[in-house]
Amino acid sequence: MAVVALAIQNVGYSYPNGTPALRNIHLTIMAGQRVAIVGANGSGKSTLLHHLNGLLLPQVGQVQVGPWRVAPNTLRVVRNALGLVFQNPDDQLFMPSVWEDVTFGPKNQGLSLEVQHQRAIAALEAVGFNPDDYAQRIPQALSGGEKKRVAIAGVLAMQPSILALDEPSAQLDPRSRRQLIHLLDRLSLTQIIATHDLDLALDLCDRTVVLSQGEIVYDGSTAAVMGDPTFLEQYALEAPLSSQRPYCLRSDGPVTNL
Repeated sequence: MAVVALAIQNVGYSYPNGTPALRNIHLTIMAGQRVAIVGANGSGKSTLLHHLNGLLLPQVGQVQVGPWRVAPNTLRVVRNALGLVFQNPDDQLFMPSVWEDVTFGPKNQGLSLEVQHQRAIAALEAVGFNPDDYAQRIPQALSGGEKKRVAIAGVLAMQPSILALDEPSAQLDPRSRRQLIHLLDRLSLTQIIATHDLDLALDLCDRTVVLSQGEIVYDGSTAAVMGDPTFLEQYALEAPLSSQRPYCLRSDGPVTNL
């Protein structure tokens, strides 16, 4: 039987200056799904993600993670169930070593040193790192791709049932981006991925939600929406590079279609 991992009902939120950020958001995500949230700048992607674990609380409607409604008195259990990876890993990595960053969550969950150790090793291995090589490294000295993976490891060490990622491929070079896609593809937990990277969405997610001015304008097949350049252009999005016709440079003139 399908289990609801996340339910968002009629959520509305406005910024302090009165600008609407989210309007009438209804969204249900089942356990095990991997869902892309896409939209132009200012469409509400990050604001929506920040509602999922209570960084922001809805002014209208409600968010439910598993059996728990997101509210001030449930934040601890909700944040254990839904791990959020920020767009900039420097906002998430603040301890002197990788080991201390990855064990920070389990430590605050009140787990024993032995369990913290087990969780950290499993999380580092899950993101493709040898704990012996990375445990004592300084997070701030890592590459952008390595920082992103350590940030994910820190969330995985808390063993959430849902992983939410805000622009996970931002500022990554092509090799690091591909490593990240392979990593996320291997993880079996529910994933919600807010991204401008439509090729990443096409690679990873069967389902895509398109936001525009704080409203859902599409919720359905990723392949279908990515194959509709007219619709994407209407909402200031470009079709994935992998679905566009290839181009070549002519020696005697401009770029032309092959």
